[in-house]
Amino acid sequence: MINLCKLKTISLHDRKSKVSIRDFAKMYNLAKNNFSECFPNIFAAKDLRELVQHIKQAKQNNKKIIWMIGAHVIKNGLNPLIIQLMEQDYISHIALNGAGVIHDTEIALVGKTSEDVKENLNDGSFGMASETAGFINKSIDLRDKDGYGKAIGKTLFELTTYRDHSISAMAYEMGISVSVHIAIGTDINQMHPSFLPSVMAEASYRDFILFCKQISQLEDGVILNWGSAVILPEVFLKAFAINKNLGNQINNFVAANFDFVRQYRPDENILKRPGGKAYNFVGHHEIMLPLLAIMIMGDL
Repeated sequence: MINLCKLKTISLHDRKSKVSIRDFAKMYNLAKNNFSECFPNIFAAKDLRELVQHIKQAKQNNKKIIWMIGAHVIKNGLNPLIIQLMEQDYISHIALNGAGVIHDTEIALVGKTSEDVKENLNDGSFGMASETAGFINKSIDLRDKDGYGKAIGKTLFELTTYRDHSISAMAYEMGISVSVHIAIGTDINQMHPSFLPSVMAEASYRDFILFCKQISQLEDGVILNWGSAVILPEVFLKAFAINKNLGNQINNFVAANFDFVRQYRPDENILKRPGGKAYNFVGHHEIMLPLLAIMIMGDL
């Protein structure tokens, strides 16, 4: 028989507890603007608060804060917040994939982007916007010795109507470097006869070397990946490997991945293999990025 009367009890006061009211969310105080304190110091909210402090510390110590940004972030309307973070020195370099440039260019040209792929695919018009392909494909001039990102940003800043909504154009104006990492056959501008593979590939290769230089200075800095599942995690891994091979010290850094699902390559190539302090956040970009931006800028 089991005699429950013989059980040995302990005091709740002495028992170790994982959660304390010290970790609870604070009530929002408009006068104090204590938005970050409204998140409990528990689990993912604790991680997010920690990441904010790492970003602030990196800025204070003049360390790198590198943002790798996938196309969905741009087409989901988040450029204004990214530009504001650039203005306040919370972004020191931006890496884009080819699709990111497409959305950023269309926003700068006509103030709108994101076609209906299914509808346009069926009638044969998908990817056939002449202005998008023509602008991007004619922006690269290797005689200027610029990479893909700088060439696009410069041209957007000089020629477009809605340039103040463009990450690339505003980065060019602020002197913030942008690298663009393309894969042949993935972007709509590559479907057009104006696309010159050798020119675009060389421009993107120049940006890869630029990105490698940025990664060489990542020690005590922060790198964030927003929604790129394949291209940018792979580029980061190669850039990291090159720097390790050259003997550059990259041991202490913070890496964070944001996406609405967990993906293999960001998890392995950004968070696990390089060995930095890692954070992984699952949520929609249109919610997570404003949250992070407000936590960074709202409690200043």
